[in-house]
Amino acid sequence: MKAFLLTLTLGGLLAVVTFGTLTGWDGSAMSIHGWIALTLGTVLSLAVGGGLMALVFYSARKGYDDRIEIDTSHDD
Repeated sequence: MKAFLLTLTLGGLLAVVTFGTLTGWDGSAMSIHGWIALTLGTVLSLAVGGGLMALVFYSARKGYDDRIEIDTSHDD
């Protein structure tokens, strides 16, 4: 839990510093709509990636990825 809080704090600090640096830099001035789009795109991309990874782990734990054995012998 401590590592998660440390990561969250450092990530937030990095985001604030990056935001401050980029908004003060005239070459990359973005409107509030651009920042909203960037934030939503980032969050949604991370959510989709996390969801897909969760499905991979769920599938592996439930045995859906196990090899299927098909009986090909015909007893007529």
